[in-house]
Amino acid sequence: MASRIITDISDFIFVEDTPEPSDAIFLPGGTHAEQPEYAAALYRQGYGKWLIPSGGVSVKKEKWPGVSSKADVYTGDYHTDCAFFIDVLRKNGVPASAIVGEFQSGHTRDNAFLSRQAVDEKGLVFRTALIVCKAFHARRCLMLYQLAFPEVSFKVCPVPCYNITKENWYKTEAGLHRVLGELARCGHQFVGDIENYLL
Repeated sequence: MASRIITDISDFIFVEDTPEPSDAIFLPGGTHAEQPEYAAALYRQGYGKWLIPSGGVSVKKEKWPGVSSKADVYTGDYHTDCAFFIDVLRKNGVPASAIVGEFQSGHTRDNAFLSRQAVDEKGLVFRTALIVCKAFHARRCLMLYQLAFPEVSFKVCPVPCYNITKENWYKTEAGLHRVLGELARCGHQFVGDIENYLL
């Protein structure tokens, strides 16, 4: 019974799809270089025409916290998630002309809905897209981007961060905190959304 509980939570939270050629690649905010590096690799391989990085400063913090990984490689004076992501994308072969950045969001819901605003302001129309996010963040990102872009078919292409994976999250206190926190947010953050967006 215990293993079924872990398996069910793992399968729900850790969404992962095989990448497919898409109109766009969305990047919800973060501070790990691996996320935009992977998005840039997907772009170079022809999996996306546009890159939509998103993120200002977390509502939990007063200022940008700094680069969480590869700070020796990416040494810019960053003040937002989006500025950091754009620098990584540019240094990994993505032209500025393919990037539409969103610099204001302070949490995942705003990542999705302010990215929608940025895309609409550019007059861009997407039918297919990838989401490149932290692995334990995958389900909530997918839910919110689906609400913001109901006409888009999404695939989720996650990146392991903080050494938290589908296979090991339940073995550490940090993993339990992150994943069970995501599980809770996938409930209470969506009160009202089913009626407002899906019915």
